Parts: sequence; C-alpha cells; structure tokens
Amino acid sequence: MGDEFDFISAADKPALLAFSTPEWLEMAKAALQELGYKVHTAATHSDFLIRFTQIRYQVVIIEELFAANSIEENTTLHTMQNMAMNQRRHSAVILLGSSFQTFTPLQAFKYSVTSVINSSELFLLKQLIEKSVADNDFFLTSYREAQASLYAAAK
Repeated sequence: MGDEFDFISAADKPALLAFSTPEWLEMAKAALQELGYKVHTAATHSDFLIRFTQIRYQVVIIEELFAANSIEENTTLHTMQNMAMNQRRHSAVILLGSSFQTFTPLQAFKYSVTSVINSSELFLLKQLIEKSVADNDFFLTSYREAQASLYAAAK
C-alpha cells in the first residue's frame, strides 16, 4: 500500500521527498524516519504540487534533477521558487545535488531554498537535515512570534 492513504495527525512531522535517484531517495527517507518524520514521496512534478498544497510539510527535499535533465528543467523547483512565501514558509526546503557546496548561503538564495546539500555528503544527511531545520526555525522565530501576537490581538 502506498502512502496515498497515509493520514497525518497534529503530532506528526510530515516530510516530502522529490527524487529521481532511487539510492538517494532511500538514504533521505531513512534519515528523515530516524529523525521521526512521516515521509511522503512524489513521483512526478504534479504529484509533488498536489501533495505540497494539501499538507503543511515541515521538511521538503528536492533533488536537483528531479524528473529533469537539468536544474533549469526542474518544474518542481521553479514552482517552489515562484510560490508566495506564505505558501511555503512552514517548510525547510532543501535542494540536493552534485553541483552544490553544502550550506552555501548564496547558492541557497539563488534557488530560493533554505539550504543546499552536495550529494557527496549523503552519509551525513541526518545531521544536515537537523541543522537546516534548526537554521530555518531560528531565522523565522521573530516572524512567527509577531504573527502569533497579531492573531492573538485580532481575537
């Protein structure tokens, strides 16, 4: 049975993976499951977009060449880059590929993601995911506090 009928509860930590390389997908899935995430996978660009718009994923990892021959053809990445911030702010978005230098801020900024990870460091993926999520939470702490106080004041 696939994960198409996998329900997400309030206590779950959902994560979404978009990979074309099966070995990398299995390594990412194992790392996220060790960290306690409930992992879903997308097989196509449209599958990714349907899943992403239905569930507030805490972590999203996209392979550089997901269903594409070049990063320029990666429709999922381009869609995420053009999405309004309020639609993706809840996720730590990680771009994984062989052309990145892990945690290079300018590369992450260029692709409008939380962080980039080089595929040669997949053996450290669990720790790299933890750091990326922690960095994202730290970066958004003030925003989330301001948003919560505005919601509380509006009630």
